[in-house]
Amino acid sequence: MNENNEIILPSLGSIKKLLEPIYSRLEAIEYQIKQTTQKTNQSVKYYRNNDMKLIFGLSNNTIIKYRETGVLPYTKLGEIYLYDVKEINTILNRNKVC
Repeated sequence: MNENNEIILPSLGSIKKLLEPIYSRLEAIEYQIKQTTQKTNQSVKYYRNNDMKLIFGLSNNTIIKYRETGVLPYTKLGEIYLYDVKEINTILNRNKVC
């Protein structure tokens, strides 16, 4: 409002100038979210013993034998055995019979 109680509307250009820093900041935030999402999607996934039995039909003895002979790479966390999904897929592809 001015002295005569008239409402003065800002111009479209002045509104755009006010919003530009906000748009820039939102673009930066969006970029960071996409980067974080990509990193999360690339995280390592693991099978556990039950997964190996259900998915591949392996018995407990076979899983133990494969671990002990080096056929099946694993990570041990306490008493839990973890099998990297990517490594298992690599083994499967390497042993694929066409």
